[in-house]
Amino acid sequence: MTERRQVALFVTCLVDTMRPRIGFASIAALEAAGCEVVVPAAQTCCGQPALNSGARRDAEALARQTIAVLEKYAHVVVPSGSCAGTIRVHYPEILAGDPEWGPRAEALAGRTWEILAFLDQVCGWRPEGVTLPVAAAYHDSCAGLRELGIKAQPRRLLAAIEALRLMPLAGEETCCGFGGTFCVKYPAISNAITEEKAQAIEASGADLLLAGDLGCLMNMAGKLHRQGSPVRVMHTVEVLAGMGAGPAIGEAE
Repeated sequence: MTERRQVALFVTCLVDTMRPRIGFASIAALEAAGCEVVVPAAQTCCGQPALNSGARRDAEALARQTIAVLEKYAHVVVPSGSCAGTIRVHYPEILAGDPEWGPRAEALAGRTWEILAFLDQVCGWRPEGVTLPVAAAYHDSCAGLRELGIKAQPRRLLAAIEALRLMPLAGEETCCGFGGTFCVKYPAISNAITEEKAQAIEASGADLLLAGDLGCLMNMAGKLHRQGSPVRVMHTVEVLAGMGAGPAIGEAE
């Protein structure tokens, strides 16, 4: 009998507060891929908002706290490219000068994965018996694409969904306008970027928009909803876990 991988799920603030369904879908997909999933109760924010806002000391404190909670696990999996990128890329940077925490940050970074990359690259998993007859478009979120190299992995996973057609999306690698605190600091620029993205999504002919970062998804879902678009929006792991027929982001649960 093959030993099950022990995985710590880092849920993220947005998933916890705005879309817990993504957390449950993550557990379902990881268990289907043969993992034993633990959700450490002491986890909090990864520190990304503080880091983006220039609050370096606060970001370092949250990094140390997160490392202490997660470092005992063989694998840490995150349903967010931006939060996974914070742990994997930025923790070693901001703690590089700390003789104790720098090496601990490096060690945790090497065991931290965005969930779609983990399911594809580490588990070699493909969903079985999942059918969703829709035309879907995929948006490559900036952090996942540029910090973690996530591009082909979600598309390989989605190719195993029966009846799902992946439509070409113009500007699929272009920012959606969210950018964490960017949308708060520069709302007019953010709105203009999101407007272009919404137009491209509508033009794709897709019924469903997918991505791997809830912040981006909420931003695009909000714009599409305000424009009266029928396009539904979901996190990719929800579809992979067989939850694609449920309520989309912005719809009543």
